[in-house]
This record gives sequence, structure tokens and C-alpha cells, in this order.
Amino acid sequence: MINPKKKSSTQTSQKSNRVGPRSKVAPRSAYTRAELQEMFRRFSVQRPEPKGELEHVNAFTLVVAVALSAQATDAGVNKATRALFKVADTPQKMLDLGEERLRDYIKTIGLYRNKAKNVIALSRKLIEDFGGEVPRTREELVTLPGVGRKTANVVMSMAFGIPTIAVDTHIFRIANRIRLAPGKTPDEVEERLLRVIPEEYLFHAHHWLILHGRYVCKARRPECERCVIADLCKSPEKSCDVPAPLVELPPQVIGMAE
Repeated sequence: MINPKKKSSTQTSQKSNRVGPRSKVAPRSAYTRAELQEMFRRFSVQRPEPKGELEHVNAFTLVVAVALSAQATDAGVNKATRALFKVADTPQKMLDLGEERLRDYIKTIGLYRNKAKNVIALSRKLIEDFGGEVPRTREELVTLPGVGRKTANVVMSMAFGIPTIAVDTHIFRIANRIRLAPGKTPDEVEERLLRVIPEEYLFHAHHWLILHGRYVCKARRPECERCVIADLCKSPEKSCDVPAPLVELPPQVIGMAE
């Protein structure tokens, strides 16, 4: 009887490396490399310096603002935090303010009681574990109460200039709707977007896609007549094949009074 050939450690290692989320057969982007390049080139012309729309004055207030924005609009969060950040723009000041007074500032935001509890807890953890400074790594950021992967990615990008993709409802919708990076979960979409977005456009891609989803490719009805990638778009929902004129939009104004 011939003994079966024993697999080498190298073969075993190679096989084990093929197992896991990245090796599963996943829906591919519907776009060629050239189309992806052109898509993000147009976004870069339209908005050369896109910005997040949450008001903040430093990394700490950004963490707080993003944590408060879960299941709430940026405009609603900004309205509540304008007064808050004037009196509590550091972890220590937030602790001194206290949970009860914090609730008074943010009571117009959904789930404000639980969010107030998290903001006080994350402020305490920042002081006790990080010397009052906001950490720069995702692994450390997600240890803060109320901070998940999406919030960590936003903070890494906006506060520290680290290219990330924070998959919110807009990005999740667009990635699937236009077949840019189809996925069943935000993590799947994030992983696939990181694969398909041209590297030179990765830093701003997060904001381009969010703003595109917020103002053009809207949830209820995409406004295809205003879309600069209408001719490239492969969404079965699109109603127009003619791209909107590719012109630079006026600079974003963040922090306007409601």
C-alpha cells in the first residue's frame, strides 16, 4: 500500500493563508480599472478638498461628535455640540461637566441618555489609559466606549490624516447600488472599497462617496441628472446616461448656524 504523500509545511501554510474572508468568492466591482480611475478623477475635480460635515475643534471633540452622530444627522449633532464644545473641549472638562449636565446639551439628539453615558466613560478612559490624548490606531480607538470601527476610521482620517474608509449608510448604499464594491455588511464593503479605489484617490474617497450619497445619489431617488458619473454608473436604478457638467463646486462651508 502506498502511503499518501505528506504535505509540506509550506503547502499547509499556503492553504491556510487562502482560508478566510479575503479568499471567499465575492461579487466583483462592476468597473474596470480605467473606469474606476475616471470615476474618482471626476470626484476630485468636483470637490478637490472634500470635508466632513461634523463641527469639531480638536481630535477629542471629533471623537465625541462622531459618537453622537450614530442614528442622527450631522446637522442635528452640530446644533447640539456648538454650545457643548465651548465649555467642554477636553476629556477633563467633559468629566467636570458631568453626565447630567451633558444630557442637557445633547437632549435633542436621538439616544442621548446612552450617548451621554458613553461620552463620559470615553472621556474617563482617555484620561486614565491614554494621558488625555486621543489614540491614533484603530485597535486603541475601538476600546473607547461608544466607538466602533466606523467612528475609529473617521477619526483616523479626519484627525490624523490616515487613509481609511468609514462605511456609513450613504457609502454602504452607493457601494451596492452602483455595484462599486458590493457587500452584505459594512466590513465587507470597506474591505472591497480598499481594494478597488485607486491609491492616489484613497485619502479623500471616504468624503467623496458620503457627499455624493448625501446630495446626489440619494436614498429615495437618485438625482442622476446631477451626477458627474452618470455615463459610467452601472446601477440598474439610474435614469440618465448623460453626466452633469464637470465643474468644481463652491467650497464647503462647515459650521453655519441653522
